[in-house]
Amino acid sequence: MASGPVLIGIPGEELDSLSREYLAHPSVGGVVLFSRNFLDQGQLCSLVADIHAASEPRPLVCIDQEGGRVQRLTGEGFTRLPPLGALGCLNEEDPVKALDMAYRHGRVMAMEMLACGIDLSFAPVLDLDRGSRVIGDRSFSPDPAVVTRLGRSYLAGMRDAGMKATGKHFPGHGSVVADSHVDDVTDDRPFAEIHESDLVPFSELMPALDALMIAHVVYPQVDRVPAGYSPKWLDGILRGKLGYKGTVFSDDLGMHAAKAAGGVRERAEGCLDAGCDLVLVCHPEDIDQLFASGPVNFPDASKPISRLYGKATVGREQIAEVKREGIREWEHWRLSLERMSQQDWS
Repeated sequence: MASGPVLIGIPGEELDSLSREYLAHPSVGGVVLFSRNFLDQGQLCSLVADIHAASEPRPLVCIDQEGGRVQRLTGEGFTRLPPLGALGCLNEEDPVKALDMAYRHGRVMAMEMLACGIDLSFAPVLDLDRGSRVIGDRSFSPDPAVVTRLGRSYLAGMRDAGMKATGKHFPGHGSVVADSHVDDVTDDRPFAEIHESDLVPFSELMPALDALMIAHVVYPQVDRVPAGYSPKWLDGILRGKLGYKGTVFSDDLGMHAAKAAGGVRERAEGCLDAGCDLVLVCHPEDIDQLFASGPVNFPDASKPISRLYGKATVGREQIAEVKREGIREWEHWRLSLERMSQQDWS
């Protein structure tokens, strides 16, 4: 059987009958989890196991576990992670320690997700912190060289844990103030200026990025539509000029800035036609609308999905054993991140 290119959100802490029906649909290839899907670690692992069993090939399971204000899973069993901006602040004081902490951040986050059966956290954020309301301290730094340097160490941690990496939000969301969740967002700079700043971390780290997530931002000096709907950005610049060969995700098609393309069906088709491999439809009402609007015939996405499955190197039992027996290297890493998350980095 084939996997479809649509990744859906589900409404609650267990699979209801409608969610099971959607997961069996040939257009659906995975799930994006949110805080609404989480009660505790045991419930989460049961939910993920049910998702895995819902269709064949098994669905890809994704989440946003960046740290800071974007961390879906907290509490017992999950390290409270600092925002990436804290690593950038540390870099100003101690660049060597900042690299070490970036590695720990990526590895601990990925280990904890993979131990619960979650394949992929959409990380790291490679945007610049240059005034965006939605990015801010989700970014390592306003300096593309610092983002690249710390990003490389973070990616190494993810890779060593067994998780694939997704850089976001290509070609850069950090240099415009507006929030694409609630506003239309336009970056009116010429391509040359974007290429010399926001694009630098993406292009420098591209060999280590298994996937990219595309920004719902219009760059009118390149194209008049948001980047996720733009063949100029996806085929012309990303695949062509930059030579990228990995998987391309849309951002959530329920966000305000994605709605310029019309209904959810038109949004999904527009992204796929422009060059996205996988599209995110995270709001249950959008999923209902997508499948209520008639038969869909989306392309097979088995290959890009199969490249993104995670492979846990440490299980839940091993993590629990480390905690019972006292502080070892991994537990030391976890506690150091917890302490860092409690500091004021503003």
